[in-house]
Amino acid sequence: MSNMGIEMLGYMGGVLVTISLLPQIIKSYRTKSTKDISIVYTLILITGLVLWISYAILNKIVPLGVFASIELLITTSLFILKLTYK
Repeated sequence: MSNMGIEMLGYMGGVLVTISLLPQIIKSYRTKSTKDISIVYTLILITGLVLWISYAILNKIVPLGVFASIELLITTSLFILKLTYK
């Protein structure tokens, strides 16, 4: 597989992981309920994403850095919803 093909795998995986939380955020916003979302899960995910972003920057891995950053924004939104709709 070429380098371009390998990089495309990274981007495709990044897109799927990034959009995976969108249905949960939309549902939480519409229902104003986050009772089934663990705050510990959300904090662990945020921490892991910050570490991933750091790793991506240090190793110049663009797909990982881009999508982990977007996912961090999405996960932070979910965390804010969790705190707002206790």
